[in-house]
Amino acid sequence: MEILNDSTFVVPHVPRGSTGVAWLRSHVARFAEGADHVRRREAAVRLLEKVPLDRLRRPGHPVATLAEALGLPRHLASDVDIVAASYQPHDPVTPEADQAVGRLVNATGGRWNEDTAALIGLLVQASGATRSAITGNRPPVPTTRRTSPSGEEVLVDLSRFPFGAGRHACPGEQHAEALLDGVGRFPGLHDADEPLLLPNAWDFASAAALVRRGYLAIGTTSLGVAASRGLPDAVGSTYRETLELARSLARLPVPITVDIEAGFGVDAGELAAELTTMGVAGVNIEDGRGDRLESVDEQCDRVSALKAAAPELFVNARVDTYWLGLDHESTSTRATAYVDAGADGVFVPGLRDEPLIEDLVGVLGRTPLNVLAEHPFHRLRELGVRRVSTGSLLYRTAITQAVAAADAYRAGVSAPTAMSYDHIEETRRHVLPEPR
Repeated sequence: MEILNDSTFVVPHVPRGSTGVAWLRSHVARFAEGADHVRRREAAVRLLEKVPLDRLRRPGHPVATLAEALGLPRHLASDVDIVAASYQPHDPVTPEADQAVGRLVNATGGRWNEDTAALIGLLVQASGATRSAITGNRPPVPTTRRTSPSGEEVLVDLSRFPFGAGRHACPGEQHAEALLDGVGRFPGLHDADEPLLLPNAWDFASAAALVRRGYLAIGTTSLGVAASRGLPDAVGSTYRETLELARSLARLPVPITVDIEAGFGVDAGELAAELTTMGVAGVNIEDGRGDRLESVDEQCDRVSALKAAAPELFVNARVDTYWLGLDHESTSTRATAYVDAGADGVFVPGLRDEPLIEDLVGVLGRTPLNVLAEHPFHRLRELGVRRVSTGSLLYRTAITQAVAAADAYRAGVSAPTAMSYDHIEETRRHVLPEPR
């Protein structure tokens, strides 16, 4: 604390640069002193003052959320993460980081000036710190560096001052906490007095109707996504369609979790990064492979890759032993292995035996068990289940009712009750956040 408040201990000097990371370092408040520091810090504070904290309390990649709140595209988060790895003066600068700075400058107006540097600097400084906090590091940034009057570089412990102190204290403490609140919103729903009842939607209209009815989070159903587009389920055929739906649903004011089947045969880390940048809160990933189960080691690698690329993503590891009727005895082993690999929850569709459900709840401990809505909700609560999914039930019910309505009209009898045209139109306006 004494060093942070001592003006004779200054931030490490950075040489002036005209492009790339060197330009960014030499134009932000973080590595400046005196009048330059005061002026640049004021620019950063002005930017933060324009951001309502509620806009930051949303799931997904925290830097993408901050970028959006600052009026920038969410996809900039990937370039921000690249720059963050080379931002500190003691970090080596890669060509990729220099190129990413150039893209960020172009995306934020194309002007290589202090205002642009302040904007990019806010995003870059949020990158490593928020990701570190999400993974449980306290403080997220353990140390900072100062240069003593004698020229010696000193490491300063931040364990008591996680946002720093003195003239270089972080001006975005409330914003950082709001971002972390957003990331914690979906996991927190699994720790409530009631199990999280997760209805599964297949398009924007079905999701919006469920949000309007007060459901706190929405999942997707792979059967509904596939069947509504004339494609087979569970064979990895709906990669583009799932991403398209995820991007649409991420606009809703509740957390969204996406069924990614077995991962669509794409790189798990890249898929996680794409979804979290959209604002998706979680994924289901299954270990079933048609008529067989994936090896535990291979599936653990996928789970770990998802979490490494997007620690804020709630990974629900689906164990298909009961769904496929294979190797029931390995259920607990698979579940605990996936948790050890980083899974935040375990989903065992087809598990109906109450004593086995209760046993698995005990094995998993604090990790929430998710089952399908195949027992009364109150009974699953008594068994300790913490998440209940409707799976494809709502989609199948909707198709059944649609056919029943057509049959009723043809037969000249009363059709099932339906929402009005106006109600459907009003639902979209009701659930979408107001544009800012």
